[in-house]
Amino acid sequence: MADSITITDNRTGESLEIPIQHGGVSSEGWRKVLPDVFFFDPAFMATAACESAISFLDGEAGILRYRGYPIDQLAEKSTYLEVAYLLIHGDLPTAAEFERWNHEVTYHTFIHENLRKRFMEGFHYDAHPMGMLVSAVAALSTFYEEAKQIHDAGVRRKQIVRLIAKMPTLAACAYRFSVGMPFVYPDNSLSFAANFLKMMYEPKEEVPWSDPVLARALDVLFILHADHEQNCSTTAMRVVGSAHADPYTACSAACAALYGPRHGGANEQVIRMLESIGSIDAVPEFVKSVKGGKGRLQGFGHRVYKNYDPRATIIKTTADQVFSVMGKNPLLDIALKLEEVALSDDYFVSRRLYPNVDFYSGLIYQAMGFPIDMFPVLFAIPRTSGWLAHWEELLEQESKIARPRQLYVGEDERAYRPIDQR
Repeated sequence: MADSITITDNRTGESLEIPIQHGGVSSEGWRKVLPDVFFFDPAFMATAACESAISFLDGEAGILRYRGYPIDQLAEKSTYLEVAYLLIHGDLPTAAEFERWNHEVTYHTFIHENLRKRFMEGFHYDAHPMGMLVSAVAALSTFYEEAKQIHDAGVRRKQIVRLIAKMPTLAACAYRFSVGMPFVYPDNSLSFAANFLKMMYEPKEEVPWSDPVLARALDVLFILHADHEQNCSTTAMRVVGSAHADPYTACSAACAALYGPRHGGANEQVIRMLESIGSIDAVPEFVKSVKGGKGRLQGFGHRVYKNYDPRATIIKTTADQVFSVMGKNPLLDIALKLEEVALSDDYFVSRRLYPNVDFYSGLIYQAMGFPIDMFPVLFAIPRTSGWLAHWEELLEQESKIARPRQLYVGEDERAYRPIDQR
């Protein structure tokens, strides 16, 4: 049997066979048979808006791969900067390629003094760090005017390096401003994650920011969050990029999408839930209330994954390593009990509600001293490499500008009436 689908317009009897390729069917064939009839697909539940070779996700089987490499192998053996290179360039680097890449990123971590002093310090004292980051990333476009030359591969590469390098610096600057601490300049002798921890916490003594265990744990978290197919923020990056905006503006749009609590705030909701439960003894009653429709089990289930989120298993091991240094997060026991109760209850298992990456990431970040307001910022730092990979891919594909259609459900034509006759 041919791998295809046949559609028939019952109004005319006209039929057309359309091949199924890469798990999808081209809308071009549908448009030939059904001109001016559009698919109604709110939230793009069944619409593929692009072809991409960057990450592969199989929600039924619980698989995530970057450029073909399983996420568990990368998390165990690689580093975030190596993964960023993989996402951008399509292959893992040789030793010489990585040395150049690491040097370029490391020596572009500094931000212009005018951006820090005149722009970022102009925010209100209690500004949300993510709001500051969204604005600061967009403002970078005014410092690098050549960034608008998006069809020049050499210029594109400079902006990609700059954005990956400067995101941790902007993030740490936003945090320190929000808590009234002076800015700490990047230390180019440190690794990507270790440098970020130093910019965040020096000279705080309650957070052992120089401990290599914490730097490695953060690096693993960055790897796990580097890309995730066509999520809300990546789609925002592609949509704005399709208008041929510069990468800073497009990246700012992606950050703005990530700012929403439905996207970048998911791990915050887990922390809020665990805090509201309060104790291990209260877990059974909370689960009962969720089953009764009176609450929601945050950190369980996923829009795409209908099996275990492959990142959740990795992150659980990372959590143990962080807690061995920082001490156990008091909410961990509640989380473990909640996971145990939920996974032994057919109500959740039959609905395929398994822990996702957000269930444990917030606990780790909190244990490392990051305030909840920083959670979406921590998401944006590593996801920048994935966003930029998609941005460059769409330019190379010469993608058309994004312009979805709508089904109009408003009023028919009406005649204007003067205000005194209404």
